[in-house]
Amino acid sequence: MTDIPSIDAAAYDEVLAAIRFNGDGLVPAIAQADGTGEILMMAWMNRDSVVETLATGRVCYWSRSRGGLWRKGETSGQMQRLKDFRVDCDGDTLLLVVEQDGVACHTGRRSCFYRAWRDGRLETIQEVQTDPAILYGGHGHSHG
Repeated sequence: MTDIPSIDAAAYDEVLAAIRFNGDGLVPAIAQADGTGEILMMAWMNRDSVVETLATGRVCYWSRSRGGLWRKGETSGQMQRLKDFRVDCDGDTLLLVVEQDGVACHTGRRSCFYRAWRDGRLETIQEVQTDPAILYGGHGHSHG
C-alpha cells in the first residue's frame, strides 16, 4: 500500500462542489492520453479519490469491486500522472488528461476501448502489448 500524506480536503471544496456525484457517491472519469487525445479508459472516482488525485498528481480511482481507493499502477506499475483535470458542463463526468506509463487496460492493451463495431461484427483493433500475467503477477485484475 502506498503511504499518502494527510491531505486537507477543504482546499478542494470548489472543485468538489462543482462535481455531481451519483447516489453511490461516484462520478465517471474518462482518462485521455496527453498529446494524442486517445481515450484510454473509464473508471469511477469518489470525493477522496478526486482530492488525492489533485493533491498528488498521481491518478487515483475508486474500485467498486474492491470497495476502496485504486491508485492506478499500484499493482501493475502502469501509473497515470495527471496533466489536466476537467469537469464537464453538467458536473457529472470528469476528463483526466494523463501521462500513461505503459498500457492502461488490464488486458495488456494500450486502451480499454480495443474493440470496434466493423462490418457488422465486433473486431479487435488493438493487440496485447504487455502480457497481463507480467503486469499482475498471474493474479488477474479487473476495473472497479
